[in-house]
Amino acid sequence: MLPRKADVIIIGAGVIGASIAYHLTRENIQAVVLDKKEIATGSSSACEGLLLLQSKKPGIHLDMALDSIRRFPALVQELDHPIEYENKGGLVVIETEEELDAMQLFVEKQKKHSVDVSLLSTEQARQKEPALSENIIGATFSPLDSQVNPILLTLGFLGAAQKAGAKVFANTAVRAIELTAGRVTAVNTDRGKIETSVVINAAGTFAPEIGALINLTIPIKPRRGQILVTEATAPVLKRCILSAMYIAAKFNPQIAEAGGVGFAVEQTSNGNILIGSTREFVGFDKHTTYEGIQNIASTILRVIPGLENLHVIRAFAGLRPYTPDGLPILGKVESIDGFIMAAGHEGDGITLAPVTGAMIAKLVAAEEAPFPFNDFRLERFSTA
Repeated sequence: MLPRKADVIIIGAGVIGASIAYHLTRENIQAVVLDKKEIATGSSSACEGLLLLQSKKPGIHLDMALDSIRRFPALVQELDHPIEYENKGGLVVIETEEELDAMQLFVEKQKKHSVDVSLLSTEQARQKEPALSENIIGATFSPLDSQVNPILLTLGFLGAAQKAGAKVFANTAVRAIELTAGRVTAVNTDRGKIETSVVINAAGTFAPEIGALINLTIPIKPRRGQILVTEATAPVLKRCILSAMYIAAKFNPQIAEAGGVGFAVEQTSNGNILIGSTREFVGFDKHTTYEGIQNIASTILRVIPGLENLHVIRAFAGLRPYTPDGLPILGKVESIDGFIMAAGHEGDGITLAPVTGAMIAKLVAAEEAPFPFNDFRLERFSTA
């Protein structure tokens, strides 16, 4: 049964909402978490688990990622739940001279933000990862890159939050948010009404639907990523691996539209290899496509030819919450007292979940957050 009142209501039980709920309990605030579907069945269950600093644009985005990644070793102990965290180090593989020129500049910018990253020759890259093709031009390497199981991380956050007093309700759709004189006063769901003064919109790709309930326009749209899963096998990959093309496509959508796929690949603790991913604007269509699967497979075999004889046992697609400038939307909404945004991380939600949870929890507790919210406010998209 839903409670009649709550200090805070979090809408969305993915990794972002789960992290916020957990971090709120560390501020002695017990939230109510609502999700219209089952727990961890949205974007948090349909993605790789790579925690990559090298894919982050230098600036506050990268600084947040650095802070967030440094929190994972402690979370392994704090959550008292397996999350399959491994600090393997990561390689960004370079295949063309254009990518090499771009990555040289990218490395220099990242070093200025205290990232431990270096540019490797073909031979040095293959020493780090023997599975790589001899045809690559080189790679960048950072020992800080890691991986985690996104579903287990989400469940770990929620489990720890529940043990500390938070309440989680799946299959509970929000129908309305009540306002009085511009202030949040209650949330109406298909299971009843909960009075509250604080609502946190952590609904990911569905965040605009929540915003529409109070006449807010939230510029988040779904971006599909298709992923292949191979059969379990003996260890093949030593590192987390990303394509330099992936980074280029991430910050220049025209490259993706022109057919550039790139790749991200990891081997999980049980031996399966996850290979992704496309970056497509197709609305809320979560189907896989022959073209997408074929592009991913052909791209990865060009770089890691040893995967050729592995069977692909599954293909799936997830929807990442995209924003126009590549940064999440975080913090208080000026026009509505008590309404807080925490969505729009696109493919960085897993990496940024710990620091996002900490930032929002400190905001609710009226304490200083690890990073300022200025660059992440919804109002940055307002037209003059």
